[in-house]
Amino acid sequence: MKQTTISIVKSTVPVLEKHGQAITTRFYEMLFEQYPSLKNVFNQTNQKTGRQQMALANTVYAAAQYIDRLETLLPVVKQIAHKHRSIGVKAEHYPIVGEFLLKAIKDVLKEAATDEIMEAWKEAYGAIADVFISVEQELYEEAEEKGWKDYKKLMVHKKVKEAEDVYSFYLVSPDQKALPAFLPGQYVSVRIPGQEYSSIRQYSLSGYPSQPYYKITVKKEKQMEDGVVSTYLHDQLKEGNLLEVSVPAGDFVLKENNKSVFISGGVGITPMMSMLHQALENNQEVTFIHSAKNEQFHAMKRELQSLSEKYTFAQHVFYSQAQTAQHDEHITYGRLTKQELAKYAGDKHAYYYVCGSSSFTQMVLEGLAEMGISQENIMYESFGPKMSMTPSA
Repeated sequence: MKQTTISIVKSTVPVLEKHGQAITTRFYEMLFEQYPSLKNVFNQTNQKTGRQQMALANTVYAAAQYIDRLETLLPVVKQIAHKHRSIGVKAEHYPIVGEFLLKAIKDVLKEAATDEIMEAWKEAYGAIADVFISVEQELYEEAEEKGWKDYKKLMVHKKVKEAEDVYSFYLVSPDQKALPAFLPGQYVSVRIPGQEYSSIRQYSLSGYPSQPYYKITVKKEKQMEDGVVSTYLHDQLKEGNLLEVSVPAGDFVLKENNKSVFISGGVGITPMMSMLHQALENNQEVTFIHSAKNEQFHAMKRELQSLSEKYTFAQHVFYSQAQTAQHDEHITYGRLTKQELAKYAGDKHAYYYVCGSSSFTQMVLEGLAEMGISQENIMYESFGPKMSMTPSA
């Protein structure tokens, strides 16, 4: 990439900070008008709420900031690439995205988007796209070697209620072939058909790799826009039905270490249970911290109890809206706060795994930072599209 291109792109950072979401909003409007079939790939709920537009704006902003050091963004590129592979974003989509992103920049910035700026962004986008395409190509090849490239229909072997508004679905291959291996903490994409377009959601695998099935544990979202897929799974999907599922993806996975601390909120417990199984089998020293509304909303509670009977590990559960307080040495009746977190976390040699809503995750990350935990020792996953593309995210 030419030095003049780098200089020009970096000079647009303040403009992107101010107008980024307006640009990405206009981008999606024009993209879907010309290519409505892409609604089958992009999450339309996130479109309606503005989350996807904000996520893309942050990505473009970060790319401009680090255009001269794109290698520093590689860890986050890999996170996004896993998402892209799991939902079916292909190399041929990138020229289309580039075309309409440049049109959106011109449309929003008008005369401020000079020919020089547009030419620089065209070159920069090509470099950024090449990075994504290269990483995603490797992921597609790995997926195909493991099992299948895009989606395969799996059969619902069992459907089990875990908690209020939470069900687990046990998925097996109808042809009785072994399912591709996965790493504890990974997720699958689930695709269901709709009248206008398909809907895709990612769900963590809440089982563990040695089991002969995939298990996803799904909370039914109350808001209809957010709950299109979860409502279908809860209300319509029955044992014996087929469900389109991707090969497992994701790099929020258990690392090799002597000590692990798992911190989850609500249905964020799902990837933690998979990692917890593996960590205990690996004889790691484990601290498990979970926050739920109350016992009724504590997903996978029975399984957690079963593990505590088999293994010895530190367990701390917080019920923020408990109705009746029953004595249990593992339970605190109150909200998990940074102050409470500091009582049970703080070991600077441990690896920390955090999963929950964006607000919960942010609170925990701030708490860990205040304790002096290194960012290199913290892995996290929050619900919704990735909202940042900075190297420290």
